[in-house]
Amino acid sequence: MLRSETGATAAPAQSANGSGVFGLYPASDFRITTGESGDGPTIRQALWYFRDETIALPKSGLPVASFTPGVPAFDDVRQWADTRPRNASIDYPPLIWVGAPAIIRHARVSADGKALVTRGGAIPYELTPKVPLNRSYFDASSIAFLSSRAVSVRGMPAPAGFIARTFWPEDFELGRRPPPARALPAADTPQASLRALMREAPHGGAQSPYSAATLWQRDPALADWAGRPVLALMVNGAQGDDDEAHGGHFALVTGRVAEDGSIGDWLANNFYTLDAESEKGILAAPVPLDDYLGDLNSGQSWYRPSYLVIAVLRDARVPALVQSALSRVYNQFYRHQLRYYHPDANCTSISVDTLRAIGWPIPARGSSSRLLAWLGFPFLALKERSIRKAKLAFDYLYTDQTRLLPAAALEEAFGSLWALAHATSDADSGGIDAMLAQDLDALAFVRTPQFPSTRAFGDAPAVTTREYNARVPNDPALVQSVPVPPRPFPAALRDPDLLPQAWHPSDYAVLVWGVVSIVGMPWLLWRAWRRRSDSRS
Repeated sequence: MLRSETGATAAPAQSANGSGVFGLYPASDFRITTGESGDGPTIRQALWYFRDETIALPKSGLPVASFTPGVPAFDDVRQWADTRPRNASIDYPPLIWVGAPAIIRHARVSADGKALVTRGGAIPYELTPKVPLNRSYFDASSIAFLSSRAVSVRGMPAPAGFIARTFWPEDFELGRRPPPARALPAADTPQASLRALMREAPHGGAQSPYSAATLWQRDPALADWAGRPVLALMVNGAQGDDDEAHGGHFALVTGRVAEDGSIGDWLANNFYTLDAESEKGILAAPVPLDDYLGDLNSGQSWYRPSYLVIAVLRDARVPALVQSALSRVYNQFYRHQLRYYHPDANCTSISVDTLRAIGWPIPARGSSSRLLAWLGFPFLALKERSIRKAKLAFDYLYTDQTRLLPAAALEEAFGSLWALAHATSDADSGGIDAMLAQDLDALAFVRTPQFPSTRAFGDAPAVTTREYNARVPNDPALVQSVPVPPRPFPAALRDPDLLPQAWHPSDYAVLVWGVVSIVGMPWLLWRAWRRRSDSRS
């Protein structure tokens, strides 16, 4: 038991797996440990990345996701999905990053910010240390925001009280009853309507109240969503003080509507580069939603507003399939068969490629401009005096926008869900889209504001590369970014079956323009010399 400063006995913190569930999984199926102390079927590469972090590992005897050696990640997922029975049981992830071993629920931050006030008394607390590269942190505005509502707090019990790592407002919920119905803003397409909905509040809702709405429901008489499985697509908006983050971030979320309507125990699947030390301490992993959004260092809600499109389903088979496939991708990601590359192997592309690999044909939007990529490559290489920068620019322009820009992917996925919700055909193609059409009971939209802190407020995410570039200052000296140190992947962790990395489109541009410069330029110079000689004779 913990004691308050007044000597009153306070309610003890629960174990991080005592909350009941991690998304679709019973929390009792996991044990809380660290990567350093972990064992079992979880691959060694995953444990290495989390050697100093609190994680939940599946208990022995459970079906933990595997992978096929010597096969590209999404070919592996595609082959696995093609042979998986439609109602197969869910595979368990290699790990869940819970961040802290304990959680206090239904608490309030005292007005002076010195205690967590619970039904059993006041618990003195201190904050987990700020990551050194993190440029913002909790302040008086954070206390004012959190003290006005009940919160769940993840952290570590300490002799003097509690070390808080995550704060989550408990009034940020979906509700067991459907939230108020909301008609989509008038627009030509559902995609455009969703964009208008995300931008209807100033600054993308960064400083607006939390909101939840029902956009569509098959049966208007369905008045209780408790226990319903969900598949959510989430985009975190643009940051206010980082010019590398105007596009936002993307994650897939699975879980069930809780009996009390809460959403904090849903599981967010975050992909982030493993080859650099994040300035916020972010690691790629499945993460409880309250931790994904509310962690004092890595939580997205401390940096920007967020948006969730939520498919409320009558059966768990689709979110179970999605979560199982993502668990398989994590294995390939940790062991570096799949490597993060910002233009076309990022949080958005990895998520969308997984959905497409299991049979959801999310429409492509096309590249920003492949012609401009090809024509502009040599000029940018000369201007920047960098082949690397020219290659990055080429690949950004070349990549399909639904694999590059989180908001573009969200819009197209929403358009697909909207079409499936209103489909008149009962034909069963056997794919995930047919399962969604059969199981979809409602579509909901949630917007969470940015938590106040010392950080500048963010905005809605850019939807096109043109919009993204318009937000970046023209003067390179004014561009805000945070240089981060590399995190080399140890040679001892490289499995012998790893395939060479496939060429990026820009590698072909280097080859083509290299041939042109070696063969074509001398030929052009020779032609010019001949013409000049002929004109003199």
